Amino acid sequence: MTNNRSASVVSREHGWRSHLAAWTAGFLAFEAISGLGIWLLPFSVTTQILVLIHTGVGLIFFVPTTYYLTLHWLRYRRFLMTHIKLLGYLGLATVALCGLSGFVLTCQAIFATRISYAWDSIHLVTTFASLAFILPHIILPVMAFRSIDKLSSLMTAARRYAANTGLSSIFFFGMVALALLAYQPVQLKHEFPEDYSYRYGSDRPFAPSLAATESNQPYDSRLLSGSKSCGTAGCHLEIVYEWESSAHRYAAMDTAFQRIQYTMAEQNGPESTRYCGGCHDPISLFSGTKNIFTDIDQLTDLEGYQEGISCLACHAIRETDLKGNAHYLMGQPIRYMFELEYHTSGSELDRLMRDFLIRAYPRPHRESLSKTLFKTPEYCAACHKQFIDEEINNVGWVQLQNQFDNWRMSRWNHPGDPTRTIECRECHMPLVNSTDPAVGDIADYNRSASDGKHRSHRFIAANQMMPEILKLPGWEEQVELTEKWLKGEFPIPEIADKWVDGPAVSLELVAPEKVIPGEEVLIKAIITSNKVGHDFPSGPLDIIQSWVEVVVTDSTGKLVFKTGAVNEDGFIQPGSFILKAEPVDQYGNLIDRHNLWEMVGVRHRRALFPGFADVAEFRFYCPELYKESGPPDPDLGSAEFRVQAPETETLTVVARLKYRKIDQSLLNFIGGGSSRLTSPITVMSEDRRVIPVSQKRG
Repeated sequence: MTNNRSASVVSREHGWRSHLAAWTAGFLAFEAISGLGIWLLPFSVTTQILVLIHTGVGLIFFVPTTYYLTLHWLRYRRFLMTHIKLLGYLGLATVALCGLSGFVLTCQAIFATRISYAWDSIHLVTTFASLAFILPHIILPVMAFRSIDKLSSLMTAARRYAANTGLSSIFFFGMVALALLAYQPVQLKHEFPEDYSYRYGSDRPFAPSLAATESNQPYDSRLLSGSKSCGTAGCHLEIVYEWESSAHRYAAMDTAFQRIQYTMAEQNGPESTRYCGGCHDPISLFSGTKNIFTDIDQLTDLEGYQEGISCLACHAIRETDLKGNAHYLMGQPIRYMFELEYHTSGSELDRLMRDFLIRAYPRPHRESLSKTLFKTPEYCAACHKQFIDEEINNVGWVQLQNQFDNWRMSRWNHPGDPTRTIECRECHMPLVNSTDPAVGDIADYNRSASDGKHRSHRFIAANQMMPEILKLPGWEEQVELTEKWLKGEFPIPEIADKWVDGPAVSLELVAPEKVIPGEEVLIKAIITSNKVGHDFPSGPLDIIQSWVEVVVTDSTGKLVFKTGAVNEDGFIQPGSFILKAEPVDQYGNLIDRHNLWEMVGVRHRRALFPGFADVAEFRFYCPELYKESGPPDPDLGSAEFRVQAPETETLTVVARLKYRKIDQSLLNFIGGGSSRLTSPITVMSEDRRVIPVSQKRG
């Protein structure tokens, strides 16, 4: 036993004098400390460099470390089992598992779209376990060999081992320091232009929009843009594709928005267009672009124009308020190293480095961009609720579109009971099958972490016009789905049991059982809002139109009555039944160019509250008996008239509920009248009745 112990001392001394042993210990110390730093330290450039060096050093030293640990095991495997040897075996096992999990995570960060949280947990736990086993394995022998003659030389070897270990660790941390010095981040400009106008007060630089940043200072436009890069990594490719043709994406490049914004700037001052920017063009608003007349053609920043409501413009919001008018607080989104570099240069190396960092170190990405707030109707209310006040119209407060309160007071909202409630995202962001890393959600009452679905970012609603005009990627599918949405044919399985089948807004004809020639006929069209979560129509009712077209023909196909027709110039027949609003300015003039900055009230408004119905009445005369002239009657000295029964035996009544996004007056204003720009019309629902015509009176 004495010889075994002496041999152990000799082996221990020999091992501590090994440079490979010291480098291995230094490597393991660096990996453990840097790994714990990545786990504990806040997100920063330093932490990200730790991720890169931690991974790189781990890959480089994987082979020599494996070689040394194998030699170490071969040297001691014949010795008797002791508590120190047992600690060594346990340390070897945990280091091996830690290395294996690190290798798996590295491969996933390079080649997959996300790392496995199971492997990530194993990597973290085995780091702690390795420290718990290896440190005593190294320290306890020194304490055990104090009484041996060779203690002096053993301690000398131990001190040299400790020094060399420390130097090798310092070498690795020196690499971190050099990387920090070498990295030159993209310089962002968080400053307003020198000529920036504080028309509404220096403490409200983004007014009259209620949107604000955490610092109340601008953000470089690049900070909130770069949405397509969320898909270039292969991570959120499906979501980016959905977003690219959505109303959120084209919110700023919308042809109508741009024309109206320009007119508002001319008539009411460019600064007033900030009112629109909080919802339509947040990137331009927060970069200080919506400024004085010096550059009116550039009220929309290039990044803002291309992205509208970008990924980060939504996901960087920290707080919202129910006032509407973009009453939200925009945080400064975290940006990983090489994100902005790739956005600027398009370099493939920058992209690879960015993708690796986000995947290998996903916690800041996930925690900063995925919040419970996004799942609430109150989050949507920040923009989907609008008013104007004296700052805009110089008169006073007027309520405009208000989808949130419509929904809040409707039959779709049952606070505390998600099984009966239908929220905004359940309709407009329905679940779709997905391979996206964002699949699953344990926060929803009807979902799980592994349901293989994400919420669609198409934000399907009621604009079937703009995707086609702008020809954005995937616009054909967007238009097709919008048409189905308007007709109530868009399937949403998760809420199918909460509403009725059929049209979103139904139309039912009520007609008499029979009619008599020459009498007045009354028919009714009952229009019912079945699936709409807010008023129908909703949005800016001064430009959106929904109306009833009625066509009555006799059995020969001859037209008897028609209303709701659209002429060749795009205008709806006067006197038609239309669901819309007619806002006016302070002089009673109609607001017909969406010039809300002049609006003070509404002279007519007709819309359907969720679950409610309206009745449109139509009157016309059944074709009368008619007379046919014959040869002259000598006795009467005039032509003879013979009375004949009408040819028709039935009247066919067809009623259609139609919808279009923009009325023709505004389109003519946008396109200058000569563009022949028209809005596509969708038939949302229709009904028909065949009415027998009695050939006899009474």
